Amino acid sequence: MNATLQLLALTVMRVGAGLMMATHGYGKIFEDGRMEKFTAGVGDMGFPFPGLFAWLAALSELVGGVCLALGLGTRVSAFLIAGTMFVAAFIRHGADPFAKKELALLYLVVMVYFAVCGGGRWALDKFLGKKG
Repeated sequence: MNATLQLLALTVMRVGAGLMMATHGYGKIFEDGRMEKFTAGVGDMGFPFPGLFAWLAALSELVGGVCLALGLGTRVSAFLIAGTMFVAAFIRHGADPFAKKELALLYLVVMVYFAVCGGGRWALDKFLGKKG
């Protein structure tokens, strides 16, 4: 396969996954009542300081998603999002049927890839001289 085509596909996956993830965080933070409901859900999972953990999760989705899309701090962003998706899949939806946890698992797998492999040659990390 053509190397340029592979880079294009990787970039499309990084940008697409990042922007889609950012929409989840955006909704939690900016839509009326969603953050309070999300915080209550985090508390129901048994996390200490549910307000703090809810904000960290929502920001990992929003800010991490934008950074992933840009390829800025790609590995760190993907790692933080992967942690959030791990909790979503195995704790929040742990007892739910597969269809309920499928999206979190898909994001988790994609984020593990970017955490390990980085954002590719067309990521801002590369233009700024970072390994990300």
